[in-house]
Amino acid sequence: MAADSTAPLLPPRRTLEAGDVIDGFRLDERIHQGGMAQLWRVTALESQADPTLPLIMKVPRIKGGDDPATIVGFEVEQMILPTLRGPHVPRFVAHGDFTQQPYIVMERIEGESLRARFEAAPLAPDEVAAIGAKVALALHELHRQHVIHLDVKPSNIMFRVPKADGTGGEAVLIDFGLSRHDQLPDLLEEEFELPMGTGPYMSPEQVQFVRNDPRSDLFALGVMLYHLVTGERPFGAPTSVSGLRQRLYRDPVPPRSLNPACPPWLQEVVLRCLEVDPAQRPQSAAQLAFDLSNPATLQLTERASRQARSGLGTRARRWFAALGAEPSGASSAAVQTARSPIVLVALDLAGADPGLLPEIGRATQRLLRTDPAARLACLSIMRINRIGIDELVDTDGHSRHVKLLVQLKHWARPITHADPTGEPGKQSAAAKHKPPPDGRITFHVIEAVDPANAILEFARKNRVDHIVLGARSSGTLRRYLGSVSSEVVARAVCTVTVVRAPDPAAPSQA
Repeated sequence: MAADSTAPLLPPRRTLEAGDVIDGFRLDERIHQGGMAQLWRVTALESQADPTLPLIMKVPRIKGGDDPATIVGFEVEQMILPTLRGPHVPRFVAHGDFTQQPYIVMERIEGESLRARFEAAPLAPDEVAAIGAKVALALHELHRQHVIHLDVKPSNIMFRVPKADGTGGEAVLIDFGLSRHDQLPDLLEEEFELPMGTGPYMSPEQVQFVRNDPRSDLFALGVMLYHLVTGERPFGAPTSVSGLRQRLYRDPVPPRSLNPACPPWLQEVVLRCLEVDPAQRPQSAAQLAFDLSNPATLQLTERASRQARSGLGTRARRWFAALGAEPSGASSAAVQTARSPIVLVALDLAGADPGLLPEIGRATQRLLRTDPAARLACLSIMRINRIGIDELVDTDGHSRHVKLLVQLKHWARPITHADPTGEPGKQSAAAKHKPPPDGRITFHVIEAVDPANAILEFARKNRVDHIVLGARSSGTLRRYLGSVSSEVVARAVCTVTVVRAPDPAAPSQA
């Protein structure tokens, strides 16, 4: 067929060749031949696409004229991909339906696939954490757009080429043939009765036919992190439903038993991702990215020191429990993500007005009671000089950084030890000395010249959903020079709560 824009449309299922034209897209080179689809590098001959955007065409392989899984999966991707936006997904350009020539044209990602990194496993822990954080942020943006991927694996993750200024390099999720959109029909659930996914990476709830929980994607990411740090898959590569069901009751060998170089914090994160119960995993992809990006602040549980799999008795109890288990999953991707926010509390421990810090604590407790799956980050800024030498110790020779960290933890005690069914700040006997669930509270001290900028940068980098901070009492200097709180309110891209100290002159509310 001549390579021009007036060439006739190709008939369905004919063999495609370089130079063919489909709806104004010229096939330049076949770059992949898979079991489900072909991938072609294409050129747009018409003005329907950005001329600077590299393009790829995905064409399904329909074997024998009757391959329902391929057909339905391709329809799902055609339905979901046009709804997605942002740097973590390929840009959608065009598609053709099954009445003529089915295809999807999208942005061609120029970077590498994550699959190549697995050939070098085990990798250094810092590299594993950096890769995991990038993928988790991509999943977070996907879940916010109402989509659960449900086929997260190395070949479905690519990375954009970093730019000269150091930006870019984002993880990109591809292949949405098994995905589910909260607000669109789930064709795969409607038409098939077997678990859908890739064996080594399927979550326990997917094995049990649950497709509406975004924490399934975090389980799959946990499988990849395990492989990257140990060189082995935690559950092998099962090919039967009975083999897949073993992950409901048989936990993996702890990573540190296979690779002693794996630090305890990384084992903690990986094993938390691989919990059978989604409620025991990180509650959002942003929370997982936060853990991987801030390992020094992570509170460890017994997972971090685990040396062997659970014993036969524990596995037997889990096996019996799995027989009658009916997982319900989450209500939706976007709702689960919204219910699991990251809350940042920024505290001026040295200069706060009397009564302000307890008031911030009460406001924080109210937020945590509303969102019990929230992640709380307590931040204090150690202000340093723009020019000159800073004193890093106080007059008694104690580290200012450590002193602030201790003060942060002391301030948080009424929160971390509060009885969730009682009054704010009060402790029940059972709550004393008990850490918050899954260690979902961290403490951070940052040295910075500009406190407002430091708070905003921390919030941006860690995908914070809500900032809580105090406001100084009003005064002439504050009105004319502004304040940290007013600058944060003006520039933040998330919700901000500004707390004021109670007015001592105000009448009592007894």
